[in-house]
Amino acid sequence: MRRLLLLFLAASAIQLSTAQKQPFSYLDIFDLQYVSDPQISPNGDWVVYRRMGYDIIKDRSVGNLWLLKSDGSQHQKLTSREVSESSPRWSPNGDRIVFSSSTDQGSEIYMYWVASGKIAKLTQLPFSPSSLTWSPNGRQLAFSMNVPKAAPVIAKMPKKPKGAKWADTPRITDRVYHEADGRGYIKPGFNHIFIVPADGGATRQITSGDWHHRGTLSWAKDGSKVYFSANRVDDWEYRFRNSEIYAVEVQNGEIKALTDRNGPDYSPKVSPDGKHIAYLGFEDKVQAYQTRKLHVMKLDGTDKRVISEGLDRTISNIQWNAKSDGLFISYDDKGNGKIGHISLSGTVSKIADNVGGTSLGRPYGSGSYSISKNGAIAFTQSTPNYPAELAVLKPKSKNPVKITALNKALLNYRDLGKVEEVWYKSSVDGRDIQGWVVYPPNYDASKKYPFMVENHGGPILNYGDRFSIEMQLYASAGYVVFYPNPRGSTSYGEEFGNLLYNNYPGEDYNDVMDGVDHCIKKGIAHEDQLFVTGGSAGGIMSAWMIGKNNRFEAAVVAKPVMNWISKTLVADNYFYYAEHRYPGQPWENFEGYWKFSPISLVGNIETPTMVMVGMNDLRTPPSEAKQLYHALKLRKIETVLVEIPGASHGIASKPSNLITKIAHTVAWFDKYRTDKKNE
Repeated sequence: MRRLLLLFLAASAIQLSTAQKQPFSYLDIFDLQYVSDPQISPNGDWVVYRRMGYDIIKDRSVGNLWLLKSDGSQHQKLTSREVSESSPRWSPNGDRIVFSSSTDQGSEIYMYWVASGKIAKLTQLPFSPSSLTWSPNGRQLAFSMNVPKAAPVIAKMPKKPKGAKWADTPRITDRVYHEADGRGYIKPGFNHIFIVPADGGATRQITSGDWHHRGTLSWAKDGSKVYFSANRVDDWEYRFRNSEIYAVEVQNGEIKALTDRNGPDYSPKVSPDGKHIAYLGFEDKVQAYQTRKLHVMKLDGTDKRVISEGLDRTISNIQWNAKSDGLFISYDDKGNGKIGHISLSGTVSKIADNVGGTSLGRPYGSGSYSISKNGAIAFTQSTPNYPAELAVLKPKSKNPVKITALNKALLNYRDLGKVEEVWYKSSVDGRDIQGWVVYPPNYDASKKYPFMVENHGGPILNYGDRFSIEMQLYASAGYVVFYPNPRGSTSYGEEFGNLLYNNYPGEDYNDVMDGVDHCIKKGIAHEDQLFVTGGSAGGIMSAWMIGKNNRFEAAVVAKPVMNWISKTLVADNYFYYAEHRYPGQPWENFEGYWKFSPISLVGNIETPTMVMVGMNDLRTPPSEAKQLYHALKLRKIETVLVEIPGASHGIASKPSNLITKIAHTVAWFDKYRTDKKNE
């Protein structure tokens, strides 16, 4: 009798749990949290990380620092302050944590003492610090900060009368790079490296000259030098891909270049024994994509060699092991984030999978890790079922342990769409192409569902098996969602990524359509219920697809480039495209730029199309979206233009704008769904 009662209660609990589960919804976005920038203590006992979430009132992401034991216990907020905190870094002996935090006057450097739990503000800085880095003896901190420079003046204005309300002063610039999407106009100035005592005191600038000095900083073992990357050449604005590794003397500011090739050399890391510097980079072959390789050299810049030739993947986040005989690395492989180890002889071993989960809107590669002196690793772990959580991999252990569950209270009561990996052959050359399918919650294979293609941006980026707000909300709306990594995507090697050089859009179109046909053969897509969308490069591909065929019921083209000739010279990165994407400048290669412009196909479009763009977009300016909208209006093709106020290219940077993007996409597609028409 008791056994029957227990079985009844268990069955009831399961039914109750199932009944309580709801589809993932728009307002759930504001309840999501995720781990960012985990930093494990030198002895491996503690981890400090930035806990991220979304403020529903202020409509923005927010982050505070939290601390917990590496076994998941004693989880606590680092400070009682309710302001932005970021960039935590342990002192060499683990007794302090330095971090950056906002104040009413701007960001400052703060110190936290582990034993007492006390904090103190160390600085009074005119601008926000970055790249906080401890000296080996724990007595000093290095960081990078902007130093303003006067704008060029070409006219002297007469003095206005007292009380007069004249127009604002004009912006005047003579720089190649003078504005940035999401940031707007860049005020004149250069980043320099500063030193400040770790117990507080005066800051001291140790670099000079009209060049930027920023990125990863690394101290010499004896504290006499700081190693950094910069582009200190006369024509640095035009050699925008170039950077070198430099050493600066802490005492007198003397700077010496350690590398001298054409291409990016960056992210220097001094080995624990103080004998070598590891760094990332490549010799620029002037093409669309090259993998970042791992190099090692002696402290004086001699004996340079590449040690990662055997790994055809871009490497990031390099960290020496304690013995100085190898390095830990991050890389993406086939749409999945990895941590690996590479010996100085080039032997690579994979250590952990599923690194990522800090890019919540769409499933791009992201995330980070850190390592203790004994080899324990803390990293951001993500799967399609949850955004970044904190995982720890102990020394000699094969399996990491997830020690946080920030979204348990939400996601345990949500029905998420199941994500399935698919592989298929390209009809162009037989290459293996990878993609993922997201099924609506409670998917019934006997029923017919609308099928949505979601093209990724970049185009030289990758989607993967990571949590995605957009994919889950599309699935919750009843769509089977397909997101592929066609040729040109990263994480499949340099040759695969570079197939778009002077060929974009090209056969990546065929790769996407081959994926659609593959899903039709599998019975999960249907010819009369196909939809397509994507943003940025995904918007380019979506516009290209409906210009090439009329198989889709409807399309949403978000923040596209429609005309490479007009886009190239007005975008914030206008200097980037010539030679690296297409031969020559637009006025030198008009036919080539036009050939790859989706607007050249607009006369073929019959697909009802929503066009969407942020009104402050500097990367793919609103004028590009309007070219498509206006052309379709003139052709009397059903279309609407959605302009999002205050949004830059990163529409999802504000949660409400992310909701706007998804809700309008779903509403447009729902107009053309067969199952909706029959309701």
